Amino acid sequence: MWALVVRFDLRDEQAARGFDALVAETLPEIVADEPGTLVYTVHDVADAPLSRVFYEVYADKAAFEEHERQPHTKRFLAEREQYLSDFRVEFLESLSGKGV
Repeated sequence: MWALVVRFDLRDEQAARGFDALVAETLPEIVADEPGTLVYTVHDVADAPLSRVFYEVYADKAAFEEHERQPHTKRFLAEREQYLSDFRVEFLESLSGKGV
């Protein structure tokens, strides 16, 4: 498996609404068109209303690379910048756990 966590910090409440709308447009295409994307969840952050955390799990690195090549992902990556004050990506390596 190939996994990552991304934390997005949004500029303001208006940016949060725009970002959430962009996510809502993109997510159905990920679900419908990416069999190698095993988990793609978007979370609010407790006590941080202008933050979102994405947790993504792919079958393997090739599935992640396929996700990155999709037109809907390219659109999301290009359009997200207008809403962000910062973001951080962390790639994860499985050590142990259920489903590993």
